[in-house]
Amino acid sequence: MDIYYRLYGHFGPRHWWPADTPFEMIVGAILTQNVSWRSAAAAIENLKDAGLLSPAALLSLPEEQLAKLVRPARYYVQKARKLHAFCRVLQEEFGGDLQAFLALDTRTLRRRLLDIWGIGPETADAIILYAAHKPIFVIDAYTHRIFHRLGFFGPKMSYDAMQRFFMQHLPPDVSLYNEYHAQIDALGHTTCLKNKPHCTLCPLGKVCSFFKPTLQEIAGIG
Repeated sequence: MDIYYRLYGHFGPRHWWPADTPFEMIVGAILTQNVSWRSAAAAIENLKDAGLLSPAALLSLPEEQLAKLVRPARYYVQKARKLHAFCRVLQEEFGGDLQAFLALDTRTLRRRLLDIWGIGPETADAIILYAAHKPIFVIDAYTHRIFHRLGFFGPKMSYDAMQRFFMQHLPPDVSLYNEYHAQIDALGHTTCLKNKPHCTLCPLGKVCSFFKPTLQEIAGIG
């Protein structure tokens, strides 16, 4: 929690995930795989402009046409297929009722999500936390990078092990998990970069074993 408070004090509330509906959030979680949020957001805007941001509308569109609309998110052929795969499960097993799907208990919902082509642990957990509002901690590359540098994680720690670490040390609170994940991503995106991290600007500098300011930062340059 000390790390969380340091991050929150530095970045303030992140208001994440940016979506108007649970379905839009799910679409965003799929489209943002392996790309920046800006790219995913551009693809979502294409779907909104075309009036296609609903499960039935996406299923009505041939995969080739859907791929063209989500092109800004890159890997657009695969992502169109992933969106169709999710919408088919929703339609065939739940009659298109997203709330009924999201109302499944956490373990059942996670298992069903992971069985859908193209949805891995990070995407599934993001959907559970941000769309279903159930307490599960989302792990991503930023999480591993930051907490490895802080000295908590080994270089090849598994997704499940990292998730257990957070959930064993934090209360099961949806709002906390939501904000903590957003804070981690803010730090990883702006400061704790993979190459040339801005250590002197980091709110975790005093507790980080990796802390390595560059010569330019030490001299106050750049």
